[in-house]
Amino acid sequence: MDGIRAMFAGTPWWVKWVAVPLLALFVFGGIITSIIGTLIGFAFKVLLFAALVGGLVFVVKKFTGSGAKSSSDGW
Repeated sequence: MDGIRAMFAGTPWWVKWVAVPLLALFVFGGIITSIIGTLIGFAFKVLLFAALVGGLVFVVKKFTGSGAKSSSDGW
């Protein structure tokens, strides 16, 4: 960590806070966007799965009655 501090010791503030992050985005931008895209796609699939399971439970309960009449309910 001291080596990094020593490297940036004589540089202006805009090099540390503007130029270096822009270079990192330029170099690693494709990796960052693919990771973010993958995470957003995964979150969308999880939400879609939850909605489909909820809809399935709703439809099954609607067509089979309330479910309270059944004595063989294992839940």
